[in-house]
Amino acid sequence: MLVAVSGSSGFVGTALVAGLTAAGHDVVRLVRHRPAAANEAQWDPEQGVVPLARLAGVEAVVHLGGVSVGAHRWTRKFKRQLHQSRIRSTTVLASALTGLAARPRVFVCASAMGYYGPDRGRELLDEESGPGDGFLAGLCQDWEQAAAPAKAADIAVCHTRFGFVIGPDGGALKPLLPLFRLGLGGHFGNGEQFWSVISLHDTVRALRFLIEQHGSVGPYNVTSPEPVSNGEFSRVLAAELHRPRLLPVPGFALQLAVGQASEELLGSLRIVPARLAEAGFEFDHPDARAIIRAAL
Repeated sequence: MLVAVSGSSGFVGTALVAGLTAAGHDVVRLVRHRPAAANEAQWDPEQGVVPLARLAGVEAVVHLGGVSVGAHRWTRKFKRQLHQSRIRSTTVLASALTGLAARPRVFVCASAMGYYGPDRGRELLDEESGPGDGFLAGLCQDWEQAAAPAKAADIAVCHTRFGFVIGPDGGALKPLLPLFRLGLGGHFGNGEQFWSVISLHDTVRALRFLIEQHGSVGPYNVTSPEPVSNGEFSRVLAAELHRPRLLPVPGFALQLAVGQASEELLGSLRIVPARLAEAGFEFDHPDARAIIRAAL
């Protein structure tokens, strides 16, 4: 199968391209720079430029582009960048796909667990749960709506609502590891908030599943089937590193350090991947210990 991937140089995108290639698929990487390899094609979503000739014959498109949520403190300017980088690129790509003589079968577009809001307490959230409030919830709703042109052209559109992706070289674990290796790690706030996490390995497998499984359409929570409290996650991480867990991080300290982005770390989202499970997907790393061990 020929698959096009945007955001292919990012944490998830790099692993996805490697996974697709290993599985025998051909990949076209949509990149912003001048192509440096045969499998790269340049696009410019700001200018609305998509290399349609290079997408001829593509059966699946995975869109992972967008400025990283954790790249900067959430100033008003940065929040505009977060919104524009996702909405503009998704609209441009989804619209361009409708102009292909042979349209792809499926368009898998990234979204995030922020769809459900910053904090839903102990409420069990699946894909039927309504959206939450706040900046990220609004961003995710706009993000998913931006893929409407592809849906209107009878392309199957999947919205992958990612949880915290845990891997060895990036994602949610990267900023935590140095402190935990020194024995200085701890839970955030009171530690009782649910974190919906998933291994990078299972993230790639889930994306491949949605690409390869005919009939996949609509929202999919890409999280492990066992949400874990932040306190338990930090306990398991410290234990796997054979280090003490000594210093909880107060909520006000997180707010001072990262501003509004602290909502993601202090809020509680207890999310389950109901639709992946219903479709027959099985996780290799279903719980926090397996996820952390895979990353380490």
